[in-house]
Amino acid sequence: MKARSGELFEELEPVREAAPSTAPLAERYRPRDLAEMRLPGSVAGPGSLLGRAIAADRVPSIVLWGPPGSGKTTLARIIAARTKARFLAFSAVVSGVREIREVLEESKRLAARGERTLLFVDEIHRFNRAQQDVFLPYVESGAATLVGATTENPSFELNGALLSRMRVVVLPPLSRDDLAEILRGAASDEERGLGGRVSLGEGAVDWLVGFSDGDARRALNALETAVAHAGDGAVLTADLLGEIYARKSLLFDKSGEEHFNLISALHKSVRDSDADASLYWLARMLEAGEDPLFVARRLVRASTEDVGLADPNALRLAMAARDAVHFLGMPEGALALAEATVYLALAPKSNALYVAYGEAARDVAETPNAPPPAAILNAPTRLMKDVGYGKGYVYAHDTAEGTAGLSCLPDALAGRRYYRPKGTGREAEAKRRLDELRELRERLRRERHRR
Repeated sequence: MKARSGELFEELEPVREAAPSTAPLAERYRPRDLAEMRLPGSVAGPGSLLGRAIAADRVPSIVLWGPPGSGKTTLARIIAARTKARFLAFSAVVSGVREIREVLEESKRLAARGERTLLFVDEIHRFNRAQQDVFLPYVESGAATLVGATTENPSFELNGALLSRMRVVVLPPLSRDDLAEILRGAASDEERGLGGRVSLGEGAVDWLVGFSDGDARRALNALETAVAHAGDGAVLTADLLGEIYARKSLLFDKSGEEHFNLISALHKSVRDSDADASLYWLARMLEAGEDPLFVARRLVRASTEDVGLADPNALRLAMAARDAVHFLGMPEGALALAEATVYLALAPKSNALYVAYGEAARDVAETPNAPPPAAILNAPTRLMKDVGYGKGYVYAHDTAEGTAGLSCLPDALAGRRYYRPKGTGREAEAKRRLDELRELRERLRRERHRR
């Protein structure tokens, strides 16, 4: 079968054939079969669903989900080499719905003649949910087998109808040992690697592993760039690599799952009173270019949700940090956020306000919206007074106790207790005062009813 012309579609050559010597190191040193891939047996071993499907040449439509450099494209190419189906690859970055529909229609025509087509779609999450619908009838009828690759959570990025017709294969990030072995092998391999052109000296492998953030492609690209910089015969060390790469680009996607993962890690570290972890996740986000005001908003939320009246100053400090970021900008504003983060982590914790508001909101949603008791209704007109508005109202400041003990909730909710302070930090005083007031107000209500 001839390859399609243009950049959108590509028929892959068998993976067993070596990549040209001019190809990047990451391409040349790509695993050629399942045995070379560093995947758990449960993912692609002989007894796994995928392993059995490949061996039987009955690969279903699948989504390969994993972080960058975990082997998604490599696994797709290995499937291509092992399957008897026509294999076409294209990227969601450069392809549109019209091109997709054309190739799927061709697959449908070939299927009628008994020829199978396997489509590999890299970065399938780049298609929106409406665009993904174009695959549905072809996947459902078996006219084409779809293999999608994504770094994003399929539950969030693929529409439910398409996802229900595909199997999700999760590729875990490569371990430090895996990456170290890949780097050493690529450095010494005569056929597909660097053939010993440089030596990996003190700390070089550990430095490259740390730089790569679990991404094999990034690790190999970094090694190849360092070799080009240092020259043949050089001894790469951690110090030399640090000079070549003054600053690494952090793994972060401000619109994807990592965005929500890291802000969740920050909030939960603050909630668990871990100041060190809180600072780390704050730095991870800010150093990767996160919007500092997005972080500030979450700190304000944490100050009310997790600290509350246990330390009322928490909200003030969080708001002050937000204002400081507005005033100073970055990077100076980072220290204001760090100050607020550590303060919140160390503050006494109470979610009593969070729980109280949630319960009150639930009652609003689930019970009839009854009017306030007549006693606390304003009566600016004679008619309103005549129908009972304000009847029985007592001005709290005119009482010796400072409260008249009025029933202020609707009758159906009388006696509800939403706010239940835990007694930590400043809430210890709030709890004492609340208990006193509730007891006093109840006593005054009983006395008024006896009159």
